[in-house]
Amino acid sequence: MSDPIFLAVDIGAGSGRVFLGSTKKSRLSVKEVFRFPNTMRKKGGCLHWDIHDIFGNVVKGLRIGAEAGSRPVCAVGIDTWGVDFGLLDENGGLLDLPFAYRDSRNEQAMAEYFTLIPRETIYALTGIQFLQFNSLYQLYALKKFNPEMLARADKLLFIPDLINYFLTGEKATEFTYATTSQMFNPLKKRWEPRFFEAMNVPSSLMLSVVEAGTTLGSVKESVTLGPRLAGVPVLAVASHDTAAAVAAVPADGRDWAFISSGTWSIMGVERDAPVITERTLRLNFTNEGGIGGTFRLCKNITGLWLLQECRRAWSAAKEYDYEELINGTRSAPVFRALVDPDWAGFLNPNNMPEAIDTYCLKTKQPAPQNPSDYVHCILESLALKYRYVLDELRTVHSHPVRKLHLIGGGVQNTRLCQWTADATELPLTAGPAEATAVGNLLVQGLGTGVFQSIEEMRAVVRNSFAFKEYQPRITNDWEGTFLRFRDLVEQTTGL
Repeated sequence: MSDPIFLAVDIGAGSGRVFLGSTKKSRLSVKEVFRFPNTMRKKGGCLHWDIHDIFGNVVKGLRIGAEAGSRPVCAVGIDTWGVDFGLLDENGGLLDLPFAYRDSRNEQAMAEYFTLIPRETIYALTGIQFLQFNSLYQLYALKKFNPEMLARADKLLFIPDLINYFLTGEKATEFTYATTSQMFNPLKKRWEPRFFEAMNVPSSLMLSVVEAGTTLGSVKESVTLGPRLAGVPVLAVASHDTAAAVAAVPADGRDWAFISSGTWSIMGVERDAPVITERTLRLNFTNEGGIGGTFRLCKNITGLWLLQECRRAWSAAKEYDYEELINGTRSAPVFRALVDPDWAGFLNPNNMPEAIDTYCLKTKQPAPQNPSDYVHCILESLALKYRYVLDELRTVHSHPVRKLHLIGGGVQNTRLCQWTADATELPLTAGPAEATAVGNLLVQGLGTGVFQSIEEMRAVVRNSFAFKEYQPRITNDWEGTFLRFRDLVEQTTGL
């Protein structure tokens, strides 16, 4: 296959994008061809995703992408954010719009589910981090609040499964996404039946699990994408966006950790097998599937969500662009107020600056006074949280960590990159910014035989993109502030 062209659809919780990728002489070129907003909508007092609107935009973007290419498209791949799902009836019809992970129905579901199966048992069977919106607890919430809908359900399809189904008519769940649900047993490589038995839900809801790179089927004739996409193969790529992003880490060797930085941050290492121990349970580390049967030993960290929500709150008075906000921090940290980004009050507040003020009040710190103060607080706290998680990671990972790779949208935040290098005292390579789309395209190449291994894919990334290197500036200010931050996090757990 000479110089193939692929289309990658990357959908996040805030926007979706379509990318055109082409390979030539061990290099990959990537171009964004379409972008669309993706927002949660209220329906019946609950937060949902308008999957029909999402799919309509996917179809529009694929059409534009096909026309933008100079040659026929070889394949299409879909990746999305994690955990959310929809239900099909026995005739293959969607029962309702998928619930969104930030919906309040999920707030008590995890604690209530622990009365059915203890958290220690759940972790031993899955190795997955406990988050109140994991698919397992969303399914329990559905059983509690919408039993009549669940009784009519024949199959459960995660968000990328739904889009693939709409495109091809085929139903399957890809491995990397299955593992994030906290319903999949990675040691036995199957959906864990006792989770379903405990809440009297049939495990037959779940689809067969396929490896990243598997061809699911071809675009249906009824999906009017135009002649350039008629019958084009649709691949199950690394359909969880973090798995796709980590596939694009330009690393060599094993002495590295990654930070996927965006609305959420995910920090961890790549391993050949999951690490499921009492210590990883206590530290709440997760073992998510990666490409080639690998696992990401990592932890979710609330990321640039805090900055995004502050900017939204301020927009009523003034529209700030991100460059203006970052430049307002100047170059030096001030360490006035610090927050734990993962404090429960930051999950979905009505007003993020007010939530930060509340945290500062509860922890007896001076609240930020202006946008620059808030941005300082957020970026400094994120860098320090990365250091906090890195220290934990080193106690459960057998290989030394000597360097960091930061990928995703946070690459463009030069303050965050430098302060992360400073806080962790490690050199940091930033890029690629569009790691998720790059990983999506690379897995399509792997599935169609263009690439033969993960190592070859990562070599292509190193050949294809520019990266920025950040060297740590070792100062007592960072070390002393980290001790203060560590005490703050540990004192306010459960606040």
